[in-house]
Amino acid sequence: MSTKSRLNNLKSYLKKPHNIILLVLLIVLGYLTLVPLITIVTDTLTVHSSEARIIKQASGTFTLFHWKKMFASGITSQKIFYEPFLNTMVVASLSCLMAILVGGFFAWAVTRTNLRCKAFISTVFVFPYIMPAWTLAMAWLNFFRNSRVGGVPGLFTVLTGIETANWFAYGLFPIVIVQGIHYAPFAYILIGGILRNMDANLEEAAMLLHANRWQITRKITIPIVKPALLSTILLVFSSTMSAFAVPAFLGSPVRYQVLTTQMYRTLNGINPGYGYIMALVMIVIGVGILMLNQWITGKRKAYTTITGKSSNISLFNLRKARTPLTIVLVIILLMVAILPLVSFAIESFIMAPGNYSFSNFTTEFWIGPGRADIANSEPGILRNPSIWLGLTNSLKLSVIVSLIAGTVGMLAGYSIAKRRGSLLATWVNNLTFFPYLMPSMAFGAIYLSMFAVRRGFIPAMYGSFGLLVIVGSIKYLPFASRSGINAMLQLSGEIEEAGTIIGIGWFKRMTKIIFPIQKTTFISGYLLPFISCMRELSLFILLVSPSTRILTTLLFQYNEKGWNQYANAINLMIVVIVVGFNLMVNKLTGASIDKGIGSN
Repeated sequence: MSTKSRLNNLKSYLKKPHNIILLVLLIVLGYLTLVPLITIVTDTLTVHSSEARIIKQASGTFTLFHWKKMFASGITSQKIFYEPFLNTMVVASLSCLMAILVGGFFAWAVTRTNLRCKAFISTVFVFPYIMPAWTLAMAWLNFFRNSRVGGVPGLFTVLTGIETANWFAYGLFPIVIVQGIHYAPFAYILIGGILRNMDANLEEAAMLLHANRWQITRKITIPIVKPALLSTILLVFSSTMSAFAVPAFLGSPVRYQVLTTQMYRTLNGINPGYGYIMALVMIVIGVGILMLNQWITGKRKAYTTITGKSSNISLFNLRKARTPLTIVLVIILLMVAILPLVSFAIESFIMAPGNYSFSNFTTEFWIGPGRADIANSEPGILRNPSIWLGLTNSLKLSVIVSLIAGTVGMLAGYSIAKRRGSLLATWVNNLTFFPYLMPSMAFGAIYLSMFAVRRGFIPAMYGSFGLLVIVGSIKYLPFASRSGINAMLQLSGEIEEAGTIIGIGWFKRMTKIIFPIQKTTFISGYLLPFISCMRELSLFILLVSPSTRILTTLLFQYNEKGWNQYANAINLMIVVIVVGFNLMVNKLTGASIDKGIGSN
């Protein structure tokens, strides 16, 4: 082929906007995802300035010290790595099991039975996932802390006179309960979607053959749900494995360490090399989970569960249990979704913790000017400059991240769908999803490693607001890109082709045709990053500075200092903003977080 022909082919290739988008994303995402990985590997083999005296080598020189100390130093390795690793696997496995059982049961009850109040249950059940995970962790402490470890009793002890045992109030048991409840809506959405769309003719045919309910469930329903169930198990396991806030709130009082809390300690201590190794371990596990998920997806049998024929789903008749079961489920949801908010409000208004008499209530922690005998004269949160700075930073960060991640995700979804099956589209698709596999704290750690010093023309960005924007945008890009891909695959190519034939330019086609048609799905791609960023702690805890602090990191700092009234007030503020914003967007556009999760 002549040079002129090659140039003509290149010009023709670059005339298509989706090709340019894919090439740009390949370069940018390759740099922002693969280069940090190389950097973090290098940091595990490098002497850091804070540990030069311990290792007795010059800062910046090559060393295997971290790897030997982490995996082959007897009792030290046991405490630093093996014990937290085992705790992490146990917590993730049990939390995953609980999420699947609770979410799967609610999905079955809402989609496959004649349960009452389905709309209410379906709406409220998503709240625990919309709210930050540590919301439930703080609520658990408010209710069940004891005086032996917590200093003052919780609401349960005050109301009943029964002091909770340490194993019930702190450590493994409450971490599993809280994380299981938090991720149960995730399982509910994914499993419920399959059950809701399943062709009822399959069950009706089985009934005509005189199969009983258990046989239908075992031979038809479970095999159809199995692919979604396996994917849900792997994704929930990955998420619970990488959780930081819940183990920090509920495990720290009894020194129950998991990999993320241990990583936080080491990266903020004098041995950051240990933390970078832990981050690598968690990334390897995350990638392994993705590969396992893809292998299972590739091996599974194909079932046609959605047909063009209209058919009614065969509902299981609960008979006399219908009303009692509805009441029980509604009470459980109110306890999980509403009662925590009540506890935050109560705890933020009491002066002396543990004393719930009316005379002990005060507005000091909301509008007080600050007193010398309370929290180092810290003013109430509505008069506190630090809180207002944190709120401003949180809102600004969430809006910017959602705009960047949402827009890039929409363009990525459009381009990947247009070139679906090509090598370039496959690479970009994998790069956009890769950040989802990285545990949030590990992801923050690799950017801490990469941008702590100047890299070529890129200046050192540690502690800057720009670094938070970059990290948040890349981390939440998978949510937006999955929504974009899903929206484009549902859209017939003939619609855009018609616009091209009559001479409508690409930008106008996107803004006037494609986006309006799939508005709800695309907006979900903007909503998910906003809500995720607003409630995020693990991703930013290592990267914030005094000038870039956000509400979640402030809450964590107040909680660590024991200023629980301030922490509860901030928690209530975050939950109200997140839930309120989700409801407002849903009311105005029809988009919601559960639609975004369902498309992912």
